[in-house]
Amino acid sequence: MLGILLGTLALHLPGVQTGVNRLDSVKLLFTATSAICITGLTVSDLGDGFTRFGQIIVIVLAQIGGLGIVTFGTLVAMLAGRKVNFTERQLLREQISALNVGGAVSLLRIILLYTLVGELAGAALLALRFVPQFGLGDGLYYALFHSVSAFNNAGFVVMPGGMSQYVQDPLVSLVIALQIILGGLGFLVQLNVLTHWQDPRRNRLLIYSKLTLSTTAFLLVTGTVVYLALEWANPGTLGPLQPAGKVLAAFFQSVTPRSGGFAPLNTEALVSGSLFLTMALMFVGANSGSTGGGIKTSTFAILMGSAWNLISGRTDLIAFGRRIVPENVVRAGTITAIYTLLVSGAFFALLVTNPKLDFTHLLFETISAAATVGLSMNTTSQINDPGLLILTVLMYLGRIGPVTFAVAINARRTNKSLIDYPPERDILVG
Repeated sequence: MLGILLGTLALHLPGVQTGVNRLDSVKLLFTATSAICITGLTVSDLGDGFTRFGQIIVIVLAQIGGLGIVTFGTLVAMLAGRKVNFTERQLLREQISALNVGGAVSLLRIILLYTLVGELAGAALLALRFVPQFGLGDGLYYALFHSVSAFNNAGFVVMPGGMSQYVQDPLVSLVIALQIILGGLGFLVQLNVLTHWQDPRRNRLLIYSKLTLSTTAFLLVTGTVVYLALEWANPGTLGPLQPAGKVLAAFFQSVTPRSGGFAPLNTEALVSGSLFLTMALMFVGANSGSTGGGIKTSTFAILMGSAWNLISGRTDLIAFGRRIVPENVVRAGTITAIYTLLVSGAFFALLVTNPKLDFTHLLFETISAAATVGLSMNTTSQINDPGLLILTVLMYLGRIGPVTFAVAINARRTNKSLIDYPPERDILVG
């Protein structure tokens, strides 16, 4: 909350807005929340409505949001020479999904170095395309801005023409897509894969890493194939592109709903099936401990595995030779139920406060905000102030909600009833 407040105040500074479609306090609060929660939804175009100074404030907020307030605060403490206490280490461990409290600060140093290298490498590659097009100064700025935006899954775009102009450009599309994927994997998985690659014998791949990597690959491949099948001849999306460009655009389109927020295709021109797929991918989101939102890939995998077990009559949920404990199955179901209620409640409130707006557009906007994705059907600017406040709260809860609820459920394990009630099995479910 403090980051959102300070970000809102910063966006009120003189010289932040250009004077084109100036935003009031509610809309600036919405923009700051979108940045801190690395969502990417905006009421007005950042390239037109904000000066270079204002754009830098937004991307700095997104960088802080991507690292996390606790991570950023710990970094400031370390730079100031102050020792990080045990409570701060615990909070840091929960935020970055470290395996133990003692290793959290060491892992933080690795995360910061990895983030810096990843963003600079992405910027260097994007500069190969942007500098010849926009000149040295603007080209380097656009390269760094969009590299940070992609790596943190923020989805903010400031260059003229947007990202759709590069839909058939392998360099830009693949660099942005790769950064979105890396940001969505989470630091724990990335570190585990890196150490396993360096020494496979001593550093095995965690079951969690295998589960999330396989689920991510499944969603990417499935999404690409389905988008190709549904949009191949659509004149508003893939229709005019060359075959290779269609495959590239479909792949990028399957990446971006999982918290990326960049729009390689015109979202409004997608067929109904593709819109449904996009909303489903947004709902699933990225990995735990990552810069992405949604219910998370591990939650989705456990739910699908549980459903298959029920259909096949099996009792134990097995993944890569290990049995998933029932507590994780219950936690996955609880997170999904809470997330569904959150989205449903916010969607209903938007329908009430904005009765003239399209049903599908508002549903898309709601899921995008809750999953901190940032894709839009050009509806954000049409939503009134009460609706924007609803989305502001939703983005905040979507960013911290599932993780917070999971931690709360885990913390209450020992809160067992003192009375041993008899079991009841004669309850019809489904």
